[in-house]
Amino acid sequence: MLPVMNISSYIDHTVLKPTTSIADVEKLCAEAMQYNFAAVCVPPLFVKKAKELTGGSNVKVATVIGFPFGYSAIEAKVAEIILAILDGADELDMVINISAIKNKDWQFLASEINTVMPIIRGKGKIVKVIIESGILTDEEIITCCDIYGAAGVDFMKTSTGYAEKGASVHAVQLMRVHLASSIKIKASGGIKDYKFALELINAGADRIGCSSSVKIAAEAALQN
Repeated sequence: MLPVMNISSYIDHTVLKPTTSIADVEKLCAEAMQYNFAAVCVPPLFVKKAKELTGGSNVKVATVIGFPFGYSAIEAKVAEIILAILDGADELDMVINISAIKNKDWQFLASEINTVMPIIRGKGKIVKVIIESGILTDEEIITCCDIYGAAGVDFMKTSTGYAEKGASVHAVQLMRVHLASSIKIKASGGIKDYKFALELINAGADRIGCSSSVKIAAEAALQN
């Protein structure tokens, strides 16, 4: 069981709504530094601003690639990655091509990840691949574990938060069983309270992506 006082170090404090404002990002970054969250996750437009606002702290800046549907061309994702890195992103949360999964085009998915990995690794950045587990079968999730495990990604991430179903304990457990211990898991999508966050961490999640981070941290504090 995770000690409740450590929950903040698991959290990627997130704002990814299409109407995100600079004020939203300023509030997000201030809260992340106040609560010592692991990272902030912001739209690509705000990476530079988030990097500036979190300067001098331990809070990492993450952004999204191919978000939220994942069916951008590989070349488009490469361009997004390069720009995000230039803007100062530490971590890249990339949506894989969900359409390719549903068409069982595993070769395309392997090509996609093998194209972007050298760029990300060459700059020493972290990559989290979002597989949208809530709309996948167990078999599809396991095949993703095989592909992205072989590619050596840093994290597999459950969800964007935009599909009809977000993170689940079952998906995290399934991923943990089928991934090497060196590959971490990020659970995201629909995580609104401390109880669920803790269940996901106990199931094997190493990070929690949410916008209810302050509420979760406050609930954790009450457990002490």
